[in-house]
Order: sequence, then structure tokens, then C-alpha cells
Amino acid sequence: MNTTAMEFDSYLIRQVNIEDTDNFFSLVDRNRKRLEDFFSGTVAKNKDIAATKIFIPEVIARAANRSYYPFVVTERSTQKLVGYIDIKNIDWNIPKAELGYFIDEQYEGRGILTKALSKIIAYCFDNLQIIKLLVRTHAENTGSRKVVEKNGFTVEGIIRNDYKTTNGKIVDLVYYGLLNNTL
Repeated sequence: MNTTAMEFDSYLIRQVNIEDTDNFFSLVDRNRKRLEDFFSGTVAKNKDIAATKIFIPEVIARAANRSYYPFVVTERSTQKLVGYIDIKNIDWNIPKAELGYFIDEQYEGRGILTKALSKIIAYCFDNLQIIKLLVRTHAENTGSRKVVEKNGFTVEGIIRNDYKTTNGKIVDLVYYGLLNNTL
């Protein structure tokens, strides 16, 4: 995946690379408890550093074949990983994709993820020619809902009993959509 780094404020968004392995594991591990229910796949695939050493090359390979795009949000000055955004469930026939994202708990509430997501949305629309983006979130995840709403997403519906959390609870999800109005 050849992408240009995207910058805002004192942060950088760039594709994941092999050198991120240790820091990505640390980011997931620091936030494991709060992520495990709704970012369960990534959390499960990064249960220890050995698993992350498998995960990172896998997502890089998936990016190369255009089936998944993993990005990290870093502080420019320190290169500390503070967030993760992925473009997933891509359907090139439409073309549409789903966005997933999380930020380190220490960086929540600063607008970082809102700004980072706006850059990824522009990347999806301008570079990938995606015509529709989707975000699924739990109704009670007010932080995530604010992030997508500030980026112009609208509620398309609530899908009942749509997701099984790590602890086995079946929950409803709010589906948000955003159309590419530039095409």
C-alpha cells in the first residue's frame, strides 16, 4: 500500500509497518480491557507480543492486496502510537467499506480521533474512490458516536442482536453511513 502520510496538529497518520510491532502491542495491551468487547478481533489477535508479530505482517499483506488498510495515529515528535484506524469489509463492487478505530485512553476527548478519521475519510473518497463508508458502534459508545457524527455520518439504522461481545453478550449496533458526494 503506497500512501502519503497524513498530518494534522502534532499528529501523523500513516500505514502500519513492521517496526510498529512492539508499540502496537503496547497500545492494544494498555487499552485491552476497554477494547475487548468492540474491537475483539484485533484484541484477540494481539494477545501477546508473539501474536502481534504474526498480526502486523498479516495486515500489511492484506493492504498489499487491497482487502484491508491499517493505519496508526502517532505523535509526530515522539512517534508514540496513540490510535489505530482500519478500513475493512471492503466491497469493491459497490465500492464501499467499513471504518474501525480506537484511541489510547490517555488521548481520549481531545478531538484527535475526530480529526484523524476526517483524514481517513478523505483518503477513502479521494484515493480509493469509495462511494459509501459505514461505521458500526454500540449505542452506549457515546465517544464513538460523537466522532462519526462530527464527521458527517448519519444513522442508517439500529440492527438488533447484531454483535456478540467477548463475554458472549448479544447487543444491538447503531449503523452509520456516509456517502461520497464528490463523485
